[in-house]
Amino acid sequence: MEFGKYFEPMLLSEIEKPFDSKEYLFELKFDGIRATIHVGKDTFIIYSRNGKDITNLYPELKVIQKYVKEDMIFDGEIVIFDNKKSDFSKLQERNNLRNTLKIKRLSKEMPVCFIAFDCLYKSIDLTNKSLLERKKILNKIDDSDYFVKTKSVFNDGKLLFKKIKQLGLEGIVAKKIDSKYEINTRSKEWIKIKNYKIENFYIGGYYDNPKHSMITLYLGEYKDNKFYYVGKVMMGKKRLLYNKIINENTEENTVFNDYKDNKIKYLKPKITCKIAYLEKTKNNHLRHPVFKAEIKKRI
Repeated sequence: MEFGKYFEPMLLSEIEKPFDSKEYLFELKFDGIRATIHVGKDTFIIYSRNGKDITNLYPELKVIQKYVKEDMIFDGEIVIFDNKKSDFSKLQERNNLRNTLKIKRLSKEMPVCFIAFDCLYKSIDLTNKSLLERKKILNKIDDSDYFVKTKSVFNDGKLLFKKIKQLGLEGIVAKKIDSKYEINTRSKEWIKIKNYKIENFYIGGYYDNPKHSMITLYLGEYKDNKFYYVGKVMMGKKRLLYNKIINENTEENTVFNDYKDNKIKYLKPKITCKIAYLEKTKNNHLRHPVFKAEIKKRI
């Protein structure tokens, strides 16, 4: 690792159910944009997860430089809070801005906060130290309006997950307390458990790429007797539902009231499936949908 240079951050594996363990600490999972911040006396750079320099998008975060006395690298999430919950749609609005004057204005009207969950560098590379050692170094930095450290719970992953479900938050993460920081690795020692919502949706069409082992399903729901698009999801072709779908009679025109794509083969909406998703956006589209099961009943 080199201070000021981009590196691919450590990623999390995913499981469905929370657990308790003395070998792990548990934290809230925030609905934001993963970022690493390189900050020193003469340096302030924010890198996105994929290596894009996004420093100029969030000028309000430069205040972090006042609290750091030596070269440091932090790993965390950029978030916007609304009513004490992170609001990803507002964050997307900030992330898509390119106009300098609008960026400056919204940095005051709709400010972001950096949620720091790891410290990877403090004059020297810290990635070979344990998570607990890195946390001790991180915890010496004071919280502010724009820089907040994650709070950890030990042992009680199930209880924390129960609490976040009650509050409607995104999920939790579990991290092994002796884990090293593995650059460019999806580690099994860091785990995310998301608070998925589960709902039934109609299949209004599909795209079947013969070179791919997955089929894309286009989903919708009825409102006021009109059929609206809510998103798309991938499903493996080995499922029994695959043969049922491709043997259905297709519709000549789109079945969605608000969506059309020439590559789609449209179906009369009568087959439903169970989908897990994090939330619905303002335009009623599903965020991070995951196919769970076919619903046997046909309507």
